[in-house]
Amino acid sequence: MTFRYSTILVAVDGSDEAKRAFRKAVLLSKDHGAKLILVHIFEPRSTAVVGPAGPHNQTTFPEAEQYAIGMLDEYKELAEKEGASNVTVVLDYGSPKVKIAKDVAQKHNVDLIVTGATGLNAVERFLIGSVSQHITRHASCDVLIVRSETEVK
Repeated sequence: MTFRYSTILVAVDGSDEAKRAFRKAVLLSKDHGAKLILVHIFEPRSTAVVGPAGPHNQTTFPEAEQYAIGMLDEYKELAEKEGASNVTVVLDYGSPKVKIAKDVAQKHNVDLIVTGATGLNAVERFLIGSVSQHITRHASCDVLIVRSETEVK
């Protein structure tokens, strides 16, 4: 018996780890013929420390939101260029830990979440744990934590 994923969610935040997770999610979506959902959760309280020019750039809410929209559009274009046929983007607001594992995954009937082992917010990871750890504990579907670069054969 062969199991096939039908809806794959990948969390992206612009970090190198998220880029690796994205590449792996694109390959999996093609292999499984699955819908690919690209998700970025915009956390307004973090706009003072993470912005388009780097981790210490002071950005305003509209600038950070526009950056997130542009990033998702770029990921979608790249996924389609790589052969993913059914790509959707989701920009939501709130805590990435809660939104990805519960709200977005359930709303879209996701059966696999792909995420990088770490992301951009090192301070939060140190203080209260990583987003990927939380997703692994609380998601009701399979979770793939990507730690290595995807090899294309």
